[in-house]
Amino acid sequence: MFASLRPQCLHAAPAARTFTTSASLAWKSHKNALAEVHADVPPYPYGPARWFKQSDKGLYGGQRVQFGNNVSRKTEIKTRRSWYPNIKRKALFSKALNRRIRVRVSTRVMRTIDKVGGLDEYLLGEKSARIKTLGMEGWRLRCMVMATKTVQNRFNQQRRALGLPEVDYELLATELSQLPDELLDAEMSGEPLEFGVEEDQGEDFESVDVLGGEAAETSRPEEFQQRVDEALSKNMEQAR
Repeated sequence: MFASLRPQCLHAAPAARTFTTSASLAWKSHKNALAEVHADVPPYPYGPARWFKQSDKGLYGGQRVQFGNNVSRKTEIKTRRSWYPNIKRKALFSKALNRRIRVRVSTRVMRTIDKVGGLDEYLLGEKSARIKTLGMEGWRLRCMVMATKTVQNRFNQQRRALGLPEVDYELLATELSQLPDELLDAEMSGEPLEFGVEEDQGEDFESVDVLGGEAAETSRPEEFQQRVDEALSKNMEQAR
């Protein structure tokens, strides 16, 4: 009875709030998002950007935010300011992929693309400076373009013009996928890998007649090389 006569508080505590974790689970850090997008792409030799991380998501051409001062003409008072690259969202056409690709691109890179003759020519640049300025997104697009039949036939035409044998890229990709991870790690191996070349260790190694007219046969090239070095040193001593 007395409880019904008691004035009700207008700011009563709300009911228990229900929390959800769906948004937090869907959110991914910059590093995890890059790892997911580049899971099926060879590792970029220069790695992700360390300072201007948004450049990993577009063709920025190595540009990043710059800092400087605004100087007053009257009092010469300096005020800190920053310059951001001029980034546009464009749909660039790729002849190899035969479709348009929506990507963030800077105006400087757009001028370079027009100069070299298209997006594919820009992505397939062979100079180290071009590869360094591609960034993570440019490297991913470069791998996509190089995996097309159009570009592979173009590479084989260049090899035929130079007198080199053609390359079966499908077979090469199969061989790469079958290799263990420790052989693909360049830092662990330290030696370049040659694919499609098998070493015949069972056959004998025929030496060249450089040991004073005596042709030697041995199953180990190291022993033959040692004999060649001994013969050369002997000849040098006789010449002296």
